[in-house]
Amino acid sequence: MSNPNIEVLNDVTKTLIDSQKGYEKVCEVADENHGLRNKFKTLAYERSELVTAFQARVRDLGGEPETDGGAAGALHRGWADFTSLFLSDEKAALEAVDDGEDYLADRIDSKLESSGLDPETTELLKRAKNSARQGEKFADALT
Repeated sequence: MSNPNIEVLNDVTKTLIDSQKGYEKVCEVADENHGLRNKFKTLAYERSELVTAFQARVRDLGGEPETDGGAAGALHRGWADFTSLFLSDEKAALEAVDDGEDYLADRIDSKLESSGLDPETTELLKRAKNSARQGEKFADALT
């Protein structure tokens, strides 16, 4: 019998990993003096912490945690295109961040509707959703 907590956590973990990698990539291409670089570093770190927490919870539940991103996350964000966009058009890049964060939050919302989730899994999902909404607010404020 499968555990819905493990399935949901692993599914969201893939997107969190993609998000973390994307923010790390943006940090590599952002100008050292660019004011957004520190915020992108913070977002990458927050995603890293969430990935670690999600993976630990999956292990606690007896599952094997995801360690790679997923196709859906890669498709929703297109980070290779995003980094070149960042270099040429900051406003469009911030809109892409906004879209990515909205995608992540909506994905988590759909997972929160899953039946059989325990309180710890629900709390982790809410933390991740809050992080995505904060990233979205950041991007909205700058566009």
